[in-house]
Amino acid sequence: MKFLLPLVAAAAGLTLSAPALAQDASPAPDPATIETGGDSITVGGGLAYLPDYEGSDDYRFVPAPGAIGQYKGFAFLLAGNRLSVDLIPNRPGPVWDVQAGPIGVVNFNRNSLKSIDDPRIRALGELDTAIELGGYVGIGKTGVVTSPYDKLSVSLSYRKDVAGAHKAGILQPTINYLTPLSLKAAVGLFASAERAEAGYATYYYSISPTQRLASGLPTYTARGGWKNYSLGALGTYAITGDLLKGFKAVGGINYRRMLNDFGESPVTRIAGSRNQWLAALGVAYTF
Repeated sequence: MKFLLPLVAAAAGLTLSAPALAQDASPAPDPATIETGGDSITVGGGLAYLPDYEGSDDYRFVPAPGAIGQYKGFAFLLAGNRLSVDLIPNRPGPVWDVQAGPIGVVNFNRNSLKSIDDPRIRALGELDTAIELGGYVGIGKTGVVTSPYDKLSVSLSYRKDVAGAHKAGILQPTINYLTPLSLKAAVGLFASAERAEAGYATYYYSISPTQRLASGLPTYTARGGWKNYSLGALGTYAITGDLLKGFKAVGGINYRRMLNDFGESPVTRIAGSRNQWLAALGVAYTF
Protein backbone atom coordinates (compact mmCIF):
# COMPACT_ATOMS: atom_id res chain seq x y z
CA MET A 1 0.00 0.00 0.00
CA LYS A 2 1.10 3.57 -0.60
CA PHE A 3 -0.57 6.84 0.27
CA LEU A 4 -0.04 10.35 -1.05
CA LEU A 5 -1.05 13.59 0.61
CA PRO A 6 -1.20 16.19 -2.16
CA LEU A 7 -1.44 19.82 -1.10
CA VAL A 8 0.38 18.86 2.09
CA ALA A 9 2.16 22.16 1.81
CA ALA A 10 -1.13 24.04 1.94
CA ALA A 11 -2.42 22.01 4.85
CA ALA A 12 0.83 22.35 6.74
CA GLY A 13 1.08 26.09 6.41
CA LEU A 14 3.44 26.41 3.52
CA THR A 15 3.34 29.60 1.59
CA LEU A 16 1.36 29.02 -1.59
CA SER A 17 1.80 30.65 -4.95
CA ALA A 18 -0.19 33.82 -5.48
CA PRO A 19 0.75 37.11 -7.16
CA ALA A 20 0.96 38.99 -3.86
CA LEU A 21 1.63 36.27 -1.32
CA ALA A 22 3.04 37.68 1.89
CA GLN A 23 4.54 34.92 4.01
CA ASP A 24 7.63 32.79 4.01
CA ALA A 25 7.61 29.01 3.82
CA SER A 26 6.22 27.13 6.78
CA PRO A 27 6.91 23.53 7.65
CA ALA A 28 5.62 20.68 5.53
CA PRO A 29 6.50 17.02 5.42
CA ASP A 30 9.39 16.13 3.14
CA PRO A 31 8.40 14.22 -0.01
CA ALA A 32 9.82 10.94 1.27
CA THR A 33 7.69 11.26 4.38
CA ILE A 34 4.50 11.49 2.39
CA GLU A 35 4.84 8.67 -0.07
CA THR A 36 5.91 5.05 -0.04
CA GLY A 37 5.63 2.56 -2.83
CA GLY A 38 5.83 2.80 -6.63
CA ASP A 39 5.86 5.71 -9.02
CA SER A 40 2.89 8.07 -8.81
CA ILE A 41 2.02 11.74 -9.25
CA THR A 42 -0.68 13.77 -7.54
CA VAL A 43 -1.77 17.26 -8.57
CA GLY A 44 -4.37 19.46 -6.93
CA GLY A 45 -5.71 22.87 -6.12
CA GLY A 46 -7.86 24.68 -3.61
CA LEU A 47 -7.98 27.70 -1.33
CA ALA A 48 -5.87 28.71 1.65
CA TYR A 49 -6.81 31.27 4.32
CA LEU A 50 -3.67 32.95 5.68
CA PRO A 51 -2.27 36.23 7.08
CA ASP A 52 -1.55 39.19 4.77
CA TYR A 53 2.12 39.07 5.80
CA GLU A 54 4.24 37.17 8.30
CA GLY A 55 3.02 38.58 11.62
CA SER A 56 -0.26 40.09 10.37
CA ASP A 57 -3.63 39.87 12.08
CA ASP A 58 -5.46 40.48 8.78
CA TYR A 59 -6.32 37.42 6.68
CA ARG A 60 -7.21 36.65 3.07
CA PHE A 61 -7.89 33.78 0.69
CA VAL A 62 -5.31 32.75 -1.92
CA PRO A 63 -5.15 29.95 -4.52
CA ALA A 64 -3.46 26.78 -3.26
CA PRO A 65 -1.85 24.71 -6.06
CA GLY A 66 0.35 21.70 -5.36
CA ALA A 67 1.96 18.58 -6.82
CA ILE A 68 3.70 15.64 -5.23
CA GLY A 69 5.07 12.42 -6.57
CA GLN A 70 7.73 9.78 -6.91
CA TYR A 71 9.63 8.59 -9.98
CA LYS A 72 11.97 5.59 -9.79
CA GLY A 73 12.16 6.04 -6.05
CA PHE A 74 12.97 9.77 -6.15
CA ALA A 75 10.31 11.82 -4.36
CA PHE A 76 9.47 15.46 -5.03
CA LEU A 77 7.16 18.12 -3.60
CA LEU A 78 6.05 21.26 -5.46
CA ALA A 79 3.89 23.53 -3.33
CA GLY A 80 3.36 26.90 -4.93
CA ASN A 81 6.54 28.75 -4.08
CA ARG A 82 8.50 25.77 -2.72
CA LEU A 83 10.20 22.85 -4.45
CA SER A 84 12.10 20.02 -2.76
CA VAL A 85 13.49 16.74 -4.05
CA ASP A 86 14.74 13.69 -2.15
CA LEU A 87 17.81 12.48 -4.07
CA ILE A 88 18.06 9.23 -2.09
CA PRO A 89 15.68 6.65 -3.62
CA ASN A 90 12.87 5.36 -1.41
CA ARG A 91 12.41 1.67 -0.67
CA PRO A 92 8.96 0.15 -0.06
CA GLY A 93 8.01 -1.51 3.18
CA PRO A 94 8.76 -0.91 6.89
CA VAL A 95 12.33 0.35 6.47
CA TRP A 96 14.57 3.22 7.55
CA ASP A 97 14.55 6.04 5.00
CA VAL A 98 17.55 8.39 4.74
CA GLN A 99 16.59 11.67 3.08
CA ALA A 100 18.70 14.40 1.48
CA GLY A 101 18.20 16.86 -1.33
CA PRO A 102 17.77 20.46 -2.48
CA ILE A 103 15.12 22.99 -1.46
CA GLY A 104 14.11 26.18 -3.22
CA VAL A 105 11.69 28.79 -1.85
CA VAL A 106 10.46 32.06 -3.36
CA ASN A 107 9.64 34.34 -0.41
CA PHE A 108 6.83 36.79 -1.26
CA ASN A 109 6.62 38.37 2.22
CA ARG A 110 5.44 42.01 1.84
CA ASN A 111 6.50 42.17 -1.82
CA SER A 112 3.15 43.78 -2.84
CA LEU A 113 1.40 46.57 -0.94
CA LYS A 114 -1.93 45.71 -2.63
CA SER A 115 -2.19 42.51 -0.57
CA ILE A 116 -1.76 44.29 2.81
CA ASP A 117 -4.75 45.87 4.56
CA ASP A 118 -2.93 47.64 7.41
CA PRO A 119 -1.93 51.19 6.29
CA ARG A 120 0.94 51.27 8.79
CA ILE A 121 2.61 48.24 7.19
CA ARG A 122 1.98 49.63 3.70
CA ALA A 123 3.73 52.84 4.80
CA LEU A 124 6.90 50.85 5.61
CA GLY A 125 7.32 50.27 1.89
CA GLU A 126 7.35 47.39 -0.55
CA LEU A 127 10.08 44.75 -0.13
CA ASP A 128 11.94 42.73 -2.75
CA THR A 129 11.16 39.08 -3.43
CA ALA A 130 13.70 36.73 -1.86
CA ILE A 131 14.85 33.53 -3.55
CA GLU A 132 15.99 31.09 -0.87
CA LEU A 133 18.05 28.09 -1.96
CA GLY A 134 19.47 25.31 0.19
CA GLY A 135 19.06 21.70 1.14
CA TYR A 136 17.86 19.28 3.80
CA VAL A 137 18.80 16.01 5.45
CA GLY A 138 16.52 13.71 7.38
CA ILE A 139 15.65 10.22 8.43
CA GLY A 140 12.31 8.43 8.56
CA LYS A 141 10.94 5.08 9.66
CA THR A 142 7.98 3.32 8.07
CA GLY A 143 5.91 0.97 10.22
CA VAL A 144 6.22 2.69 13.59
CA VAL A 145 2.94 2.82 15.53
CA THR A 146 -0.37 2.08 13.85
CA SER A 147 0.53 -0.19 10.92
CA PRO A 148 3.34 -1.20 8.51
CA TYR A 149 2.44 1.92 6.49
CA ASP A 150 2.63 4.82 8.95
CA LYS A 151 5.78 6.93 8.97
CA LEU A 152 7.68 9.09 11.45
CA SER A 153 10.32 11.43 10.04
CA VAL A 154 12.66 14.15 11.31
CA SER A 155 14.61 16.54 9.11
CA LEU A 156 16.81 19.64 9.20
CA SER A 157 16.93 22.14 6.36
CA TYR A 158 18.89 25.32 5.64
CA ARG A 159 18.21 27.83 2.91
CA LYS A 160 19.67 31.28 2.11
CA ASP A 161 18.48 34.20 0.02
CA VAL A 162 20.50 34.51 -3.20
CA ALA A 163 18.46 37.32 -4.79
CA GLY A 164 19.82 40.15 -2.60
CA ALA A 165 16.65 40.79 -0.58
CA HIS A 166 17.23 39.82 3.07
CA LYS A 167 20.54 38.03 2.19
CA ALA A 168 20.19 35.75 5.23
CA GLY A 169 19.74 32.08 6.04
CA ILE A 170 16.94 30.14 7.74
CA LEU A 171 17.49 26.92 9.69
CA GLN A 172 14.41 24.69 10.06
CA PRO A 173 14.06 21.46 12.08
CA THR A 174 10.85 19.50 11.40
CA ILE A 175 9.17 16.36 12.72
CA ASN A 176 6.26 14.67 10.90
CA TYR A 177 3.98 11.70 11.53
CA LEU A 178 1.68 10.40 8.79
CA THR A 179 -0.60 7.37 8.83
CA PRO A 180 -3.34 5.85 6.66
CA LEU A 181 -6.58 5.17 8.52
CA SER A 182 -8.00 3.03 5.72
CA LEU A 183 -7.79 2.70 1.95
CA LYS A 184 -9.75 5.97 1.74
CA ALA A 185 -8.38 8.17 4.52
CA ALA A 186 -5.03 9.35 5.91
CA VAL A 187 -4.00 11.92 8.53
CA GLY A 188 -0.79 13.60 9.60
CA LEU A 189 0.67 15.67 12.45
CA PHE A 190 3.75 17.87 12.33
CA ALA A 191 5.83 20.33 14.33
CA SER A 192 8.59 22.66 13.23
CA ALA A 193 10.59 25.76 14.14
CA GLU A 194 12.63 28.34 12.23
CA ARG A 195 15.81 30.18 13.21
CA ALA A 196 16.53 33.22 11.04
CA GLU A 197 19.81 35.11 10.74
CA ALA A 198 20.20 38.83 11.49
CA GLY A 199 19.69 40.00 7.91
CA TYR A 200 16.22 38.45 7.84
CA ALA A 201 15.23 40.13 11.11
CA THR A 202 16.52 43.51 9.95
CA TYR A 203 14.85 43.34 6.55
CA TYR A 204 11.36 42.33 7.68
CA TYR A 205 11.08 43.40 11.34
CA SER A 206 13.29 46.45 11.99
CA ILE A 207 11.80 49.97 11.68
CA SER A 208 14.07 52.87 10.78
CA PRO A 209 13.51 56.50 11.87
CA THR A 210 12.29 57.31 8.35
CA GLN A 211 9.82 54.42 8.47
CA ARG A 212 8.68 55.57 11.92
CA LEU A 213 7.70 58.96 10.52
CA ALA A 214 5.86 57.38 7.60
CA SER A 215 4.00 54.66 9.53
CA GLY A 216 3.58 55.93 13.08
CA LEU A 217 5.13 52.71 14.41
CA PRO A 218 8.03 53.10 16.86
CA THR A 219 11.64 52.66 15.77
CA TYR A 220 12.86 49.11 16.32
CA THR A 221 16.05 47.13 15.70
CA ALA A 222 15.39 43.41 15.33
CA ARG A 223 18.03 40.73 15.89
CA GLY A 224 18.26 37.24 14.51
CA GLY A 225 17.34 34.11 16.46
CA TRP A 226 14.47 31.66 16.76
CA LYS A 227 11.69 33.17 14.66
CA ASN A 228 8.70 30.89 15.26
CA TYR A 229 7.41 27.43 16.01
CA SER A 230 4.54 25.72 14.20
CA LEU A 231 2.09 22.91 15.00
CA GLY A 232 -0.40 21.44 12.59
CA ALA A 233 -2.58 18.64 11.33
CA LEU A 234 -3.72 17.55 7.89
CA GLY A 235 -5.89 14.92 6.29
CA THR A 236 -7.13 13.50 3.02
CA TYR A 237 -10.17 11.41 2.02
CA ALA A 238 -10.75 9.62 -1.27
CA ILE A 239 -13.78 10.91 -3.21
CA THR A 240 -13.46 8.37 -6.02
CA GLY A 241 -11.60 5.07 -5.78
CA ASP A 242 -9.14 5.10 -2.91
CA LEU A 243 -5.91 6.81 -1.85
CA LEU A 244 -3.98 4.98 -4.57
CA LYS A 245 -5.83 6.55 -7.49
CA GLY A 246 -8.57 9.03 -8.26
CA PHE A 247 -9.93 12.22 -6.74
CA LYS A 248 -9.55 13.09 -3.08
CA ALA A 249 -10.33 15.96 -0.71
CA VAL A 250 -7.36 17.43 1.18
CA GLY A 251 -7.33 19.89 4.08
CA GLY A 252 -5.46 21.01 7.13
CA ILE A 253 -4.74 23.66 9.71
CA ASN A 254 -1.51 25.19 11.03
CA TYR A 255 -0.75 27.35 14.09
CA ARG A 256 2.42 29.45 14.20
CA ARG A 257 3.73 31.45 17.17
CA MET A 258 6.12 34.33 16.47
CA LEU A 259 9.04 34.42 18.92
CA ASN A 260 11.68 36.80 20.31
CA ASP A 261 12.36 39.97 18.27
CA PHE A 262 10.10 38.67 15.49
CA GLY A 263 7.19 38.71 17.92
CA GLU A 264 8.28 41.86 19.79
CA SER A 265 8.68 43.96 16.63
CA PRO A 266 5.93 46.59 16.15
CA VAL A 267 5.29 44.90 12.78
CA THR A 268 3.87 41.99 14.79
CA ARG A 269 3.18 43.20 18.34
CA ILE A 270 1.37 46.47 17.43
CA ALA A 271 0.21 46.12 13.82
CA GLY A 272 -0.29 42.36 13.86
CA SER A 273 -0.30 39.35 16.18
CA ARG A 274 2.17 36.77 17.47
CA ASN A 275 -0.47 34.11 16.79
CA GLN A 276 -0.65 33.07 13.14
CA TRP A 277 -3.18 30.66 11.64
CA LEU A 278 -3.52 29.01 8.25
CA ALA A 279 -6.30 26.76 6.95
CA ALA A 280 -6.52 25.09 3.55
CA LEU A 281 -9.02 22.94 1.69
CA GLY A 282 -8.71 21.51 -1.80
CA VAL A 283 -9.21 18.67 -4.26
CA ALA A 284 -6.48 16.55 -5.82
CA TYR A 285 -6.12 13.73 -8.31
CA THR A 286 -3.64 10.84 -8.18
CA PHE A 287 -2.59 9.00 -11.34
